[in-house]
Amino acid sequence: MSTYQVPRMKAPLKAVPNEAYLVASGDLRLSANQICWPAQADMEKTICSAFDTEGLIVKRAHPYDETIGHGFIWNQRMGMEVFKSIPPEAPLIVAVAVWQYSYHVLAGLRAHCGPILTVANWSGQWPGLVGLLNLNGSLTKMGVKYSTLWSEDFKDEFFINGIRKWILEGSIVHDTSHIRDLNLKRLPASEAELGVALARELKHNKAILGIFDEGCMGMYNAIIDDELLNPCGIYKERFSQSALIAAMRTISNEEANRARTWLNQKGMTFLTGSDDATELTDTQILEQLKMYIAAIHMADLFGCDAIGIQYQQGLKDMAPASDLAEGLLNNVERPPVFHPETGEELFAGKALPHFNEVDEGAAVDALVTNRVWTAMSLDPATTLHDIRWGQQYNGNGINDFVWVFEISGAVPPSHLVNGFAGAVSERQPAMYFPKGGGTIKGESKPGEIVWSRVYVQDGVLHTDIGRGTVVSLPPDEMQFRWEATTPQWPIMSATLHGVSRDQLMAQHKANHIQVAYAPSVEIADKALAAKAAMLSAMGITVHICGNVKVG
Repeated sequence: MSTYQVPRMKAPLKAVPNEAYLVASGDLRLSANQICWPAQADMEKTICSAFDTEGLIVKRAHPYDETIGHGFIWNQRMGMEVFKSIPPEAPLIVAVAVWQYSYHVLAGLRAHCGPILTVANWSGQWPGLVGLLNLNGSLTKMGVKYSTLWSEDFKDEFFINGIRKWILEGSIVHDTSHIRDLNLKRLPASEAELGVALARELKHNKAILGIFDEGCMGMYNAIIDDELLNPCGIYKERFSQSALIAAMRTISNEEANRARTWLNQKGMTFLTGSDDATELTDTQILEQLKMYIAAIHMADLFGCDAIGIQYQQGLKDMAPASDLAEGLLNNVERPPVFHPETGEELFAGKALPHFNEVDEGAAVDALVTNRVWTAMSLDPATTLHDIRWGQQYNGNGINDFVWVFEISGAVPPSHLVNGFAGAVSERQPAMYFPKGGGTIKGESKPGEIVWSRVYVQDGVLHTDIGRGTVVSLPPDEMQFRWEATTPQWPIMSATLHGVSRDQLMAQHKANHIQVAYAPSVEIADKALAAKAAMLSAMGITVHICGNVKVG
């Protein structure tokens, strides 16, 4: 007779007709979950009412926790436990009104057999749309089927028709007619030749991404396996965040103060105070500039072509925000940094592309942009933005949907109106950034942009790429948009050519979008063509989005 302790599995729970379950993934940071919870609770109430009207009872799979003051799933183990109480075949709703760490619920979603619907409120108050797109990108990478919806009030025709279809059929198909696969024959010969040559050069000489810890903020979709990167000619140098702290300790106050003086002379404004808990202080700025210098030293030492700093768990409790360093790194003109022994200026006259939050899709994109724009003698300054929110704007010669693209500060000053002189550094919100640190806040200058996103789908790399225009909005509209989102962060007011709001939301596989400027429509089209050719020659499947003349 066997003496082994064989695990005895409980029988799976059975789904009940006309009954669905709801889960809510949250932040890993208690302060963020507590502050953002009221918006989540309001959204869930409205969603449940809408489904009830359509005859579907929605049961919340985990209760509000009185002890911690919110009702989010706030870690991975909790998520695994919650999904044990959900019948595997039951319809499942993931409600997103805030930024959320997708890995809290990925284990349960990967194993779930019933129809999955991700839903967000169309609001800029908290980064709910950003959280939704990250979750969708993560599910896409995992190969998990899902449907997705978004709404301002959950009463509009788009939402009601969507949930009716999901209830009846278990899936929703959105309009993605703005997408077409790249046709290499439609690319202009000169730009196609340039892109192919740059891809060959990259595969021959190879590039290194400096990775300061992977998996920032639960962004599963932002991790690209070496097996996909290496054939492109891209490899990883894996650093620990603790190595960055150690390197910062080797930077003298004198070196950091020289960088601060350089920024002051360029006209950058720092809104400082004396309360370290709530205000931006000179000490915080000094630490941020030590991070900037240390990052360049490490990139030089290890031969990195781009770097990504995971400023979240761990680092957020050790140092001020990385955003000032990130934005400076992405700019060609920036405070000079010298080799600690030879005195040689490092990366002189060059941007050192930084991919915010260690988003490796953005890393590939930034690296390619840097190579193409530099070869075309264009300003290679590039950054990613969160797809934060947006709404229709009529006036000032504009009649279009204008997006709010907004990131926490990693924007190069050359993207801003008046450059460094138009940049203001404000303290990061305390609920996300307990050690403070300043942003590079400003309004993005009007002009033509190429936008794109590298992502993983069906086990291979893809890129969506399109064109857009950054528009200038009146001061009162800009202030409204800042107050409706995060007023400390830089904003890009963008219209996308031939891509509607709902088309972008339906297709985009990430919370981030990469942007780079071109000086004219004609040159933007050429730069897009060269970039598409390089990505394709690297072995990445390229999709042209919207009204693009080439490809």
